[in-house]
Amino acid sequence: MNERLDTQLMHPRDQIAIIISRIYQRGLTTTSGGNISMIDDNGDVWVTPSAVDKGSLKPSDIMCVKSDGTIVGPHKPSSEYPFHIAIYKSRPDIKAVIHAHPPALVSFSIVRQIPDTNVIVQAKKICGPIGYATYELPGSFALGVKIADEFKKGFDAIIMENHGTVLGGIDLVDAFQRFETLEFCARTILYGTSLGEVQYLTDDQIAEFDNQVPMLMPEMDSVSYPSDEREKRLEICNIVHRACDHGLMLSSYGTVSTRWRDNDFLITPTNVPRWDLHQNDIVQIKDGKREPGKVPSRSSWLHQEIYKRNPGINSIILTQSPYLMAFGVSNSVIDVRTIPESWIFLQDVATLPFGAHFRKTTHIPELLTLQNPAIIVSKDSVVITGDKLLQTFDRLEVAEFSAKSIVLSAHFGKMVPINDAQVEELRAAFLK
Repeated sequence: MNERLDTQLMHPRDQIAIIISRIYQRGLTTTSGGNISMIDDNGDVWVTPSAVDKGSLKPSDIMCVKSDGTIVGPHKPSSEYPFHIAIYKSRPDIKAVIHAHPPALVSFSIVRQIPDTNVIVQAKKICGPIGYATYELPGSFALGVKIADEFKKGFDAIIMENHGTVLGGIDLVDAFQRFETLEFCARTILYGTSLGEVQYLTDDQIAEFDNQVPMLMPEMDSVSYPSDEREKRLEICNIVHRACDHGLMLSSYGTVSTRWRDNDFLITPTNVPRWDLHQNDIVQIKDGKREPGKVPSRSSWLHQEIYKRNPGINSIILTQSPYLMAFGVSNSVIDVRTIPESWIFLQDVATLPFGAHFRKTTHIPELLTLQNPAIIVSKDSVVITGDKLLQTFDRLEVAEFSAKSIVLSAHFGKMVPINDAQVEELRAAFLK
């Protein structure tokens, strides 16, 4: 299980080591690229070192630049630590900074554009408006001035011209969520343009979504945790962490549930970073009531309706993965007749318009069946269902791989799907 990051109790060096490891594992930085810092209550800045492998960085490698300028630690601090200090001086509310060169955001950087965060619902709220800093020599005083000036304007996320990105947060979890979400937006836009014209949400649509806050379920009077329930909690956590590791879920977005007994189920909570999800965070839903003192995902009502209407569905994953969402933001219909496995696992994946997931208008519970286990909601999410949770996760992986193959093939040819006769042959052989 992933090590849980605790911003209240963990030392800055431990927090930095965890986050740089996550960034490197996800392929969002290179061995030598990028840097992370935090400022503590004493005004000391803790920062990643220069020329030390980001893939094996330990807490003991993290450097400290004291408030008086003294440098403490076994290495040299990152050559770009001066602009981190400039940010902290310009914005006292910022306590953590991430700078990296993730591929999609670098793509925007080198064509000198800013990704439009209206591509998915939560991104604008998490990222805020995006600033832009024109090119200066890395590590230079001039670069620090330009970046600090952008932060002074109120931006928390900035595209650095021909360089990468820099983001700040009230703590390291906040900064990482912003970083991860902005890179996801950039990837989704890039992949979506391979399929067609990317469609963006209007501010009114985002406000309409925010107004769809479901009534909170009443609390149970008492709760018990038998061994089979605890086992399912652990399974959910393992799947969520795996999804984060593989880029199939963001720390700020993703819901997993599994049926427990009858129509009672367990589900991930709201406002808990997915990378740091723990068994104690999982929320039990029993007889339409929630576990005392916990707030389940805002999509709990949808999970509940799916379970009620589909006795063969025992697990659900609602998430955003970049290649599947490329179809969701370009209004393209995904044809999973790419290879036999994809059709056998998924058969048909419907793409529903934005708003189809609103409680008053949804038909999602009726559309999801054992034969059609997945749907895409335009500019919002992917919903995957199945029997066992591992099967559902496998379907998510197969769907994302299929979407990736289609996106990549679009650059050099038109997809030729498995034909109707071949589909019938598969149906007879595997779906008896």
